[in-house]
Amino acid sequence: MDFIAFDFETANASRNSAVSLALTVVRNDQIVDEFYSLLNPHTDFHWRNVQIHGIRATDVIDAPTFSELWPVIAPFFAPDKLVIAHNAPFDNSVLKASLAANDISLPSYQSLDTVRVAKKAFPNLSNHKLNTVAEYLQIPLDHHHNALDDSVAAANILLQINQQFGAAMAQPFIKLV
Repeated sequence: MDFIAFDFETANASRNSAVSLALTVVRNDQIVDEFYSLLNPHTDFHWRNVQIHGIRATDVIDAPTFSELWPVIAPFFAPDKLVIAHNAPFDNSVLKASLAANDISLPSYQSLDTVRVAKKAFPNLSNHKLNTVAEYLQIPLDHHHNALDDSVAAANILLQINQQFGAAMAQPFIKLV
C-alpha cells in the first residue's frame, strides 16, 4: 500500500494557525521518507496549545510560512494520492484553512481517517486516541503531539491494521476531498 500520513499542530484554536507539519511517505508498505517543518503562522499562540505541543512563538520566528512551504508539499496532495491522518477531519481542516488564508486552491486527494479504521478494527479499546491505539499495537510514540512522531505513528497504525485485517478493512473509509 502507498500513502502519505500527515499531521499538523496549531498555535491556537484557529485552523489557519499551523505551527508544524509532518509528512510520512509509505511505499509498498514501508516508510520510505519523512518530512518535518516548523511554520510561522504570524498569529498569537494560546498557552493551552503551547502546553500540548511545546512549540512557542520564539521557536518559529525564522520558520517558513505555510505559503512558502506549500510548493514543497503540494505534490503529495493529488487525486491519485491517499493521504491519511489520525483524526483526519482536524488535519484536513487545517490544510483547507491554511490554503484559503493564502488564496491557494484546495487540491483534490483521497483521505482516510485512521481513527475510524481503528474503531472498526479494535472496537473494544477504551478510546481511539492516537496514543491509545499506538500503545495497544506496541507502536512507539515518544513525543505525542510532535507532528513527525504523530504522522509516523498514524502510518504504522494503518500498516498494522492492513497487515492484520487486509487492505479491504480500510477501503470503505477512503473518501475524495
